[in-house]
Amino acid sequence: MYQISQKNIKKSNEMLPLDPLIFRRLYSYSKGNVKNQEIDTRGKLPLLCEEDGSDNKYNSANGFSFSTGTHQVQHEPSKDFHSLDALFLDTTPTFPSYEHNMQELANIESQYSELIKPQTQSHEEAVVRYTASGPKMSTNAIIRLGGERFIQSYSASTNNILILNHPYGSSFSGLSDEEVKDVQLIANLLLSAEKVTQQQFERSINLLDWCDALSCSSGNTVQRIVHYFSKALREKIDRETGRVSSSGWGTKLVENLVGRVMSPNPRAVFMYDKLPLYQAGLFSGVQALVDGVSGSKNVHVIELTLKQGVHCTILMQALVSQPNCPIEHLKITAVGTDFKKETEQTGEWLKSFAESINLSFSFNVVIVEDMLDFNKDLLELDPDEALGVNSSYGLWSMIAQQDRLESLVKVIKSINPRVMVMLEVAVNLNSPTFVNRFIEALFYYGALFDSLEDCLGREDESRGFTELMYLSKGIQNIVASEGAERVIRHVHIDVWRKFFARFGMKEVELSMSSLFQANLVAEKLPCGSSCTFDKDGESLVICWKGTPLHCVSAWKFS
Repeated sequence: MYQISQKNIKKSNEMLPLDPLIFRRLYSYSKGNVKNQEIDTRGKLPLLCEEDGSDNKYNSANGFSFSTGTHQVQHEPSKDFHSLDALFLDTTPTFPSYEHNMQELANIESQYSELIKPQTQSHEEAVVRYTASGPKMSTNAIIRLGGERFIQSYSASTNNILILNHPYGSSFSGLSDEEVKDVQLIANLLLSAEKVTQQQFERSINLLDWCDALSCSSGNTVQRIVHYFSKALREKIDRETGRVSSSGWGTKLVENLVGRVMSPNPRAVFMYDKLPLYQAGLFSGVQALVDGVSGSKNVHVIELTLKQGVHCTILMQALVSQPNCPIEHLKITAVGTDFKKETEQTGEWLKSFAESINLSFSFNVVIVEDMLDFNKDLLELDPDEALGVNSSYGLWSMIAQQDRLESLVKVIKSINPRVMVMLEVAVNLNSPTFVNRFIEALFYYGALFDSLEDCLGREDESRGFTELMYLSKGIQNIVASEGAERVIRHVHIDVWRKFFARFGMKEVELSMSSLFQANLVAEKLPCGSSCTFDKDGESLVICWKGTPLHCVSAWKFS
């Protein structure tokens, strides 16, 4: 785990100790209760806080190496758009040959035997490592054990449901009855996915019927994961057998997801208040922006993903708190292709917030019909302003439209900001190989569901809403869709490095203050001990119980 000592923090641009009630106040603001809010006029922040060619490997505690292989795409700017396309679409890790001495593995696809290979540590140690409170095993530890059981039992259970006995061997001893059932659920879910790859759809459906009988959207974390992945596999079967049409489904999914995110939603602010994964990214990213524009009295931030605007309020308080050069004026320009009304409403809320902390502030909206129409003349640039660009979990949505992504980065290059800060998902969910994509999605969403339950509780309505309305839709698209219909396309940071290198963008090392802001979250929130940090190059990787989930990075044009 990457740890930062407060003694090593550079003081000049550091955000001051934060007001621990900021998210509750923002929650009230988001509901329209802007009167009588106790906003600290000092503006202090709350004390909370692909194919991967990198040699750095995220060896998460589940025993899988998510970052292996050698990328073959050149770093030089390319005039060939097909090469750019391949950079994002051909992101399957090149796995080394994996030999196993068990005869039962002979007929299993190599992707499975590599992605679900056993771990050297004992499972008793795994239980300890994955414990958040008490002897509870993490979701991803259960997924790994289910993968091992699938491999070990594959040849003997080619046509049948995997049935586990308890205890079923010394290496699996110590599990509770519920954990044994969960391991069995994962093993049979994997077997069902295997039947899909073999086009044995009826056998897959029989397995899914069994999984559905033992899982539901209101069960424990593993049961909920299996419930949503089972639905996604059924969708894939229906598509491949021609039972349903897939025309336009992916585009409609993105539009619906973006619409839900952009709509005024107090629930989203409430979620930020509870989840260290997101707070760590927001505070670390804000500090990177502050570092990039430090020393300037007039700051202009191009906001590519405004959403609820929570991070903008953090930025405002950080800028007014600078001890050496307090800001005189902040301008934020929100850029997008839709939801103008919602964006303007968020702007009005930000104006009200800025007024409450005595910050001179202006807000502009640039809505274009197509990102290809976006250009620097729309931004009302002032040479006296320090220019920064921020994107929080937004650029991934253009990977499926890479001409738009390339056009956007060219515009950013033309305005030459002091810094561009990017927050993105830190895993590869874009492999063209179904097996690889399915396995990595299982671990990624397993960790997300695990964090939601730990931080919010199983009975929390916001947890259930988020899983049903957001996460399940991502699972459905990743598992069930192919080609242009598959729009949920997250990639590793190393893929972004290769893409940005084509435009002369250089990764900037995050300051110790930026790293420290992320650590504050882990120290102050009740479930923050499960949120850990690693460095990948100059970027910060935010993990949940050892599984990489999010990445914060900063960039400049050389």
